[in-house]
Amino acid sequence: MQILSNTSTNSRLEEFFVTMLQEIYWSEQHLVNVLSTMTGAATNDELIQAFDQHRQQTEEHVKIVERAFGVLGIPPQAEPSMGLQGLFDEGWQVIDETEEGSAQRDVALIIAAQKVEHYEIACYGSLVTLAATLGEIEVADMLRAVLTEEKETDATLTIIAESKINAQASEEPVDH
Repeated sequence: MQILSNTSTNSRLEEFFVTMLQEIYWSEQHLVNVLSTMTGAATNDELIQAFDQHRQQTEEHVKIVERAFGVLGIPPQAEPSMGLQGLFDEGWQVIDETEEGSAQRDVALIIAAQKVEHYEIACYGSLVTLAATLGEIEVADMLRAVLTEEKETDATLTIIAESKINAQASEEPVDH
């Protein structure tokens, strides 16, 4: 195993990889709670189901990242992600600024969720590439499976938005 080696060849890259893994671990742990809140704030049944399903997947993502740490021979450690914290905060803000029970809130929730998904897709894509570069093929494969699920969730949210929620929200009065 190369991770955290004392060689100068990949040591900085290894450190960067481990830090990114710690940040995605923190993010997945916190996303479980964020998705629970978003599920409770959503109105559309399909959206509620999508958020709940992704919360369950996210619980599994936490375990997968923990297993990745194990394969690397290092203890799981969470490191706060400033980027995702900002996106989580934005999610809380859209709940506060939209009318309960409105399609407009559902649209805002989808947008907030997709911003998180896109950030996660970028992080997991980079982690997969770095793991492969560092010769950690098993870890790359584990993280690639999570990346695939993140992309599927993003696509599902787009379908839900485009199927009717966006149109419903456009017909709601501003003051709903």
